[in-house]
This record gives sequence, C-alpha cells and structure tokens, in this order.
Amino acid sequence: MNPSRGIAAGAVPALILGAFVCAGLIGLGYWATQGALAVKGLERSVTVKGLAEREVPADIAIWPITFTEVDNDVAALYDSVQRQTTLVLDFLAEQGFTADAISTAPPSIIDRQAQGYANAAQLPFRYTATATITVYTRDIERVRDAMTRLASLGQRGITIISAGGTAQFLFTGLNDLKPAMIEAATRNAREVADKFAADSDSRLGKIRRASQGLFSIADRDSNTPYIKKVRVVSTVEYYLSD
Repeated sequence: MNPSRGIAAGAVPALILGAFVCAGLIGLGYWATQGALAVKGLERSVTVKGLAEREVPADIAIWPITFTEVDNDVAALYDSVQRQTTLVLDFLAEQGFTADAISTAPPSIIDRQAQGYANAAQLPFRYTATATITVYTRDIERVRDAMTRLASLGQRGITIISAGGTAQFLFTGLNDLKPAMIEAATRNAREVADKFAADSDSRLGKIRRASQGLFSIADRDSNTPYIKKVRVVSTVEYYLSD
C-alpha cells in the first residue's frame, strides 16, 4: 500500500470538516453581526414629557375669624372676649353655618408689662386678648358669601383681624382625577413623540419606560383661591426604528 495515498485519503474528510467549520463560523459571525445591529437599533429611543392640567373647584374651606380686645382688668377682659365670641357665633348662625362646622379656641392673653414691652407703663391698656373662631365646611359658596358680610361684626364693636386673607380653600378629590389625568398626560407625551419621530424620519415603537410625575395642586391665581389648578407631568421613553 502506498503511504502517500493513505495520507491523501485521510486528508479529504479533514478538509470537508474544516470547510463545514469555516462555513459555520462565517454564518455565526453573520448572525452575531445582525443581532448586534438589531440590539443597537433597539437602543434608539426618544424621551418626552406629557402634561395634563385641569381646573377644579375647592371642596373644603377653612376660615379662621380672629378678633382682639384690650383692657386693664383681666377678668373684665375675659368677659368682653366671651361677649364678642357670642356675637361672632350669632353672626355665623345667621349665615347658615351649623354648630358642627364651627370650633372655638381659648383666647390668648398677653400682659404687655410682664412681656417687657418698651414704654409699657405708658400704654393705655395692659392686657391684650386674641381669640379665633374657625369654620370648617364643604360649603364653599356660603363661606365666600359670609366673608363679604363680615363688616357687620365691626359695626357691632368687634375688632376683626385676618378675617378673609387667611381663609384656606382645599381640594381633596385628587384620587378621582388621577386615572384620567395620567391617561391625558401619556396621550400628550405620545403626540410629542410622534412629532419627533416624523421630523427624524423614524417610526415610533413601544414604550421603553415611563414614570409618573408628582401631582401638584395650586390656586389658579391669587384672586380666586377657591379655584384650583391640578397638574401632572409624565415622562415616557419610546423606542425608535427606521
């Protein structure tokens, strides 16, 4: 038997095997390259923000009515504060507020001599009392109407301070608005993303990630604190493709 012929015969299967291995490596490299390109394509994205706003009426009013009285006799001062408290409560009842909507805090008494006020001995009255009666109600319109009539207490000899400026109007129905507002913010974000994709000759894909911003509630303006503006901004990232 010729040894060279045996070697040549044995080399043929090895060459065939090597060819298959090379072809497999080439194919593997091709698909790996295509996969890398596909992954790189998926990395293309755009991040946009969607805004939703809504104006709503306040549903709770907190209205403190604060008044002061002065005297040189503490006992007489307490009696005067009690009389004025009764007048304020009568006024609120006349405006249609029920007893369960009204709370009364004990008066705060300041002895100006004891507090070391400058020239305290020359002041006409030594003691000052401050009392606050608070209305807590969902009847916003009744509060607004009563605030316009508060001057009648002055005509009864009551010194009112911070009567209307400190009134708070709150909105507590946020949970009922959240689903619709989040949907509106997401829809707004989609519109912005569609415009971006069109301008960049791309197609908008699925959402890659999204985050809901915090809801904020603020007065519509300083003159209408009983009307609130609810606002939310959602951030959404979309995939882009050619």
